[in-house]
Amino acid sequence: MISIASMISRTLCIAGVAALVVSSGLLSHSQARIWPSPQAQAASTQAQPAPQSPPQSSAQGQAFLQAHDPTQAEIQKRLDVDRDPIPSPDIEETTPSLANAPSGPARPGEIQKRQDGLYTMHEDVDEVLLSCAVVDDKGHVVSDLNRNDFRVWEDGVPQATTSFLHQDQPVSLGIVVDNSGSMLDKRAAVNAAALHLLRASNPKDSTFIVNFSDRAFLDQGFTSDLAALDRGLSHFDSKGTTAMYDAVAASADELAHHGKLPRQVLLVITDGADNASRLELEQAIRRVQGLGGPVVYTIGLLYDADKNEAARARTALERLSAETGGIAYFPRSLEDVDSIAADVAHDIRDQYTIGYRPSKSTSQEGYRTVHVEASAPKHGKLIVRTKKGYYVRKSSPQHTQTAQAVNQ
Repeated sequence: MISIASMISRTLCIAGVAALVVSSGLLSHSQARIWPSPQAQAASTQAQPAPQSPPQSSAQGQAFLQAHDPTQAEIQKRLDVDRDPIPSPDIEETTPSLANAPSGPARPGEIQKRQDGLYTMHEDVDEVLLSCAVVDDKGHVVSDLNRNDFRVWEDGVPQATTSFLHQDQPVSLGIVVDNSGSMLDKRAAVNAAALHLLRASNPKDSTFIVNFSDRAFLDQGFTSDLAALDRGLSHFDSKGTTAMYDAVAASADELAHHGKLPRQVLLVITDGADNASRLELEQAIRRVQGLGGPVVYTIGLLYDADKNEAARARTALERLSAETGGIAYFPRSLEDVDSIAADVAHDIRDQYTIGYRPSKSTSQEGYRTVHVEASAPKHGKLIVRTKKGYYVRKSSPQHTQTAQAVNQ
């Protein structure tokens, strides 16, 4: 599957100065996090023409002040024109830069070191990797299975597995938290639970923080620094409506473009139904699947929500998690969130990674269903949780997985 590279630009007015923000549907509260990089901004500044001087005549001066008065409201673009900030899965991927490519061709499975210090592992592009969690009929995690205990089907056809791994692998993680007005009295407990999850997770995980209401804000980019992540979680001003579907799609895009680790996870925390997204639920799910399909865990704080709203929210969160191989949690009180966060961390760290090469040609584009079963001696019925399918788009000879160089 091909990750989608589609960035948009927006103009924000900060202290009367227009700042260009390039992001994957996510805005930034902090000037330090505004895209592009300071170097790119400097180059852009040098390329811009000198600012206009006010005209000398009285009439011209008055017109100039009216046109450039920073105290006046900004003229907004029409809202009835489609300017979808979330990239479509159908957008063609641009050709990646070869500036940091390894010096010679690589065989599938070979690891090379690039000029910028990153290690790259080349694999056949048609290998599908599945993150699988296994429990018994009592819900207990099963951790002693081997490759021969699993069977995989794609579109109902048995597939031969080509790779198998069961170990605590670091992940690229996005924590996406509802920042609407109804979350005001819940954020302190939610933030504490999120930090508990981070402390219980693999210390090499790379995590970003998104706070959303009617818009999604990237308040901390990828990092393993707990202090920085704490600051990102603490940057909230609960107000406005809930555009969860847009936030999930934009966060999946952030993972696809900037996540350096092959395993990718989203944790979404909300207390109500979506009421402000431009995307529908099915569109959000398709876009997540079209971007490589991160596993999505959801926590719905619906215990004090209106009955009808709670039912709609529960259905949406369950669908989002079930389609991507995650779990939807619905605590009965705010006090339960901390233990749920610990469960999520444990579930992420105890999964099997299974690879297979589809028997169907990758030239046949479209959606493909996936089903995995497991059985082993001394175990009763086993339940495997993984994503329900994925989208195939145009293929290329090989793809590259990139991870930061680690000192051995």
